[in-house]
Amino acid sequence: MPIKPPQLRPGDTIGIVTLGTPLEATRIDEGIATLKGMGFNVVVGDSTYASNGFLAGTPESRAADLMKMFANKEVRCILPTRGGVGVAAILPFLNFPIIKANPKIISGYSDITVLLNVLYEYADLVTFHSLMLLDFNNRTPAYNFNQFFSATSATTAPWEIKNPPEMPLVSKVPGTATGPVVGGNLTSFIDTIGTSFEINTEGKILLLEDTHEPINTVYRYINHLKLAGKFDDCIGILMGECSNCEIAYGKTYNDLIDEVLVPLGKPLISNLATGHGPLKAAIAIGTSLTMNTETLTLTVTEPAVSV
Repeated sequence: MPIKPPQLRPGDTIGIVTLGTPLEATRIDEGIATLKGMGFNVVVGDSTYASNGFLAGTPESRAADLMKMFANKEVRCILPTRGGVGVAAILPFLNFPIIKANPKIISGYSDITVLLNVLYEYADLVTFHSLMLLDFNNRTPAYNFNQFFSATSATTAPWEIKNPPEMPLVSKVPGTATGPVVGGNLTSFIDTIGTSFEINTEGKILLLEDTHEPINTVYRYINHLKLAGKFDDCIGILMGECSNCEIAYGKTYNDLIDEVLVPLGKPLISNLATGHGPLKAAIAIGTSLTMNTETLTLTVTEPAVSV
């Protein structure tokens, strides 16, 4: 059974780290001020404001920041500032036994999803495909905050992952599937194929989303996962948005789903509000999910956090 981190409570301490690409100092400050305004205490990692081109310090320094947050008994939740690139580079420098012994909420999307799935695989830790520090501001929709705080604080089950009413889920292949949900950003997972940190989809429901990629490139990445056997191993497919993904050669993202993924015959739901889109459902990586493509329901059958 995966380890459920302790629930997030009012007044808890949240650790801030930058694990990939730097975020502007003004936006980091804005996020910290927002968290403090919500009543949380904040601890900031040594490399949080670091900037060296497209990376925030060395892989060793970024990994050290993350490990300090897991070792800090006061920290209840860890929020990366953003994703970007470079998160996979910290993986060899993580101490998974220490992480497993100190379970904490960690949330993110984009390149952070590589880390979320590795922590589930190597430390048995439930993680959260949800908000990062850059989302903590007065421009973020209430739906996003409601999803994040519900997933990270509720200790009851079952509970449903629901899209906002104006964004209905779409059934693509009929059927039901129940199993742990894994996944996240498609582009980021391609970087780990062929490494010891590649995503494990065996017996899992696979979630995928992407952003700012032309559809022919998205096809290339999906086909790479297909050739790597990731769709053979999974039991169901959840497709999030492909935000700002350009039509290529007349083909859309929906065309790609219909022509490449639907023929696989796995239960498939698309249009999930998650990842880089403006509306973000919270997905607890590693929790058991029942997807029913006929009733268009996504039911999590266990709490994602513990008391």
